[in-house]
Amino acid sequence: MNDNNRQNMIINWYPGHMAKTRREMKEKMSLIDIVYEVIDARMPISSRIIDLDDLVHGKPRILVVTKYDLCDKIYTDPILNSYKEQGIKVVPVELLTGKNVSTIVSLTKEVMQDMNEKRKQKGMKPRSVRALIVGSPNAGKSTLINRLVGKKVTQIGDRPGVTKNLGWIRIHKDIELLDSPGILWPKFENQRQAKILASFSAIKEEILDTEGLVRFILEIMMEYYPERILTRYGLESLDLDDLESSFVKIAMKRGALGKGGVPDYDKVYTLILRDFKDGMFGPVTLDRLEEKEV
Repeated sequence: MNDNNRQNMIINWYPGHMAKTRREMKEKMSLIDIVYEVIDARMPISSRIIDLDDLVHGKPRILVVTKYDLCDKIYTDPILNSYKEQGIKVVPVELLTGKNVSTIVSLTKEVMQDMNEKRKQKGMKPRSVRALIVGSPNAGKSTLINRLVGKKVTQIGDRPGVTKNLGWIRIHKDIELLDSPGILWPKFENQRQAKILASFSAIKEEILDTEGLVRFILEIMMEYYPERILTRYGLESLDLDDLESSFVKIAMKRGALGKGGVPDYDKVYTLILRDFKDGMFGPVTLDRLEEKEV
């Protein structure tokens, strides 16, 4: 364990397929009537594509906030309200139950009505709305599409890269959807946000420093939800300057041991990551409105 290197973990990940996706999106943007921007309610700032405006060229937009049932609404709602104050249409949805998914269709119909009225004035026939769905990896786009269609039409997974290519899907008799792979941006200027994305599986695990990511999760959870960490692992305290001693205690309590009963740090890291991603610490939101306003 190298404390200095771990605490200075730097994340950069922009694989070639993301650059390709961006090029293809730009090429098809003239076909698009409305954009579904999908973000994760647990990171409603960090999961937004920072340069999306440059990609969608002022197209009407619906901000679809997935995993709303998994977030801490005390902190997510003020951020969503700030988006609404900017005139953005915001739709929080619960992917597990499908709650509020139908609102996306009704808002899209408003756009469709305006579009077809203009077509009628030009002597043209009505047509289906063409929507683009875009978001960071693992934001829930595929599950959302399956909910919109009412059956499984796309593969889902808790890792980046499940959707490989752009492709059209009819999600409603009047709505055609252009599905797209999750994208990020070429360089993370804000490493805190990059680590938040990594914590929720938006970045390929193979390129990450597992220990460094676990340290970050413990640090941010101790900043925002300290009692949940301590309760989960039966700790009286957790010293961020001496995490090794806490890792030993967790290993002993949870049986994360190697040969001879020696604490296995890799097993501890895996345990903490799994607990976090499985929601074992309860509803969490790792962004704060004041960070957005800085």
